[in-house]
Amino acid sequence: MFARNYYSLVAGLREYSLEAEAKGFDAPEIVARIREELSRGDRRTLDLFYTYYDIENIVRLKAGRGRFNPLGTLSAEELEQETAHPAKLPAALGRILLAYADPENPDFDEVDRTQALSRSLFAAYYEVCARSGCRFLREWTAFDRNLRNVCAAYVARSRGTAVADVLVGGGDVADALARSSAADFGLKGELGYVDQVMAAVADESNLIDKERRIDNIRWAMSDELSTFDYFDVNAVLAYLAKVNIVHRWMSLDPRQGRQMYERLVGGLSAGELIAKFEEKE
Repeated sequence: MFARNYYSLVAGLREYSLEAEAKGFDAPEIVARIREELSRGDRRTLDLFYTYYDIENIVRLKAGRGRFNPLGTLSAEELEQETAHPAKLPAALGRILLAYADPENPDFDEVDRTQALSRSLFAAYYEVCARSGCRFLREWTAFDRNLRNVCAAYVARSRGTAVADVLVGGGDVADALARSSAADFGLKGELGYVDQVMAAVADESNLIDKERRIDNIRWAMSDELSTFDYFDVNAVLAYLAKVNIVHRWMSLDPRQGRQMYERLVGGLSAGELIAKFEEKE
């Protein structure tokens, strides 16, 4: 199946960003406007991309703490309903929510309830994304899981706690993190960014700078995973991965957020995209 191209949409992303800035950067509005332009299949991909934030919201709701993240696909009201009667989330996530709500339910014996709900939900989420027909979503979520696991493993090791207890999901990278005693967990050859991650996590002197360095790795990866994508859904998701980062920094540190916003807009040129696309063809 051939990917659908969104020439007008991608060429107009710069205007979306500038309009959002004019009235205060509004990432959810950008996402909503883009969603309207996508095909039904690509909308499902977009929704799965943002289901990550639904899980964050569910975990916060269950813990009775934290503010609601508007980047999720579910409103605060829908979230309350979904935790009790899952219907909109992927089936694998709904099954986990029901299993944790009723441990005696014999229909969900296959769900491992010995770990925290958040680990089970995120592990299932990454597995669902790994089966997506969208290449960017598959590769981005695999990267995201590895990045978060490396960060968590380094912190656990530095604190003398079991690394295996903080990892999400399985696979070769998770196995290496859980078993290796090497400084880089034996992953330097497999994850080119592992040294950058560990250097950032190790720096406890400036937490804001540490977060910025980690998000710079995410930003660079969004570019790398969409190098030869110009007008398809991969290009759209790569752009939105950066929008998500800008959204986070606008509330975390407005000065850094502004710099990342300018970086976002500066990287959007319809003329350059068209020229690159024509060269590719």
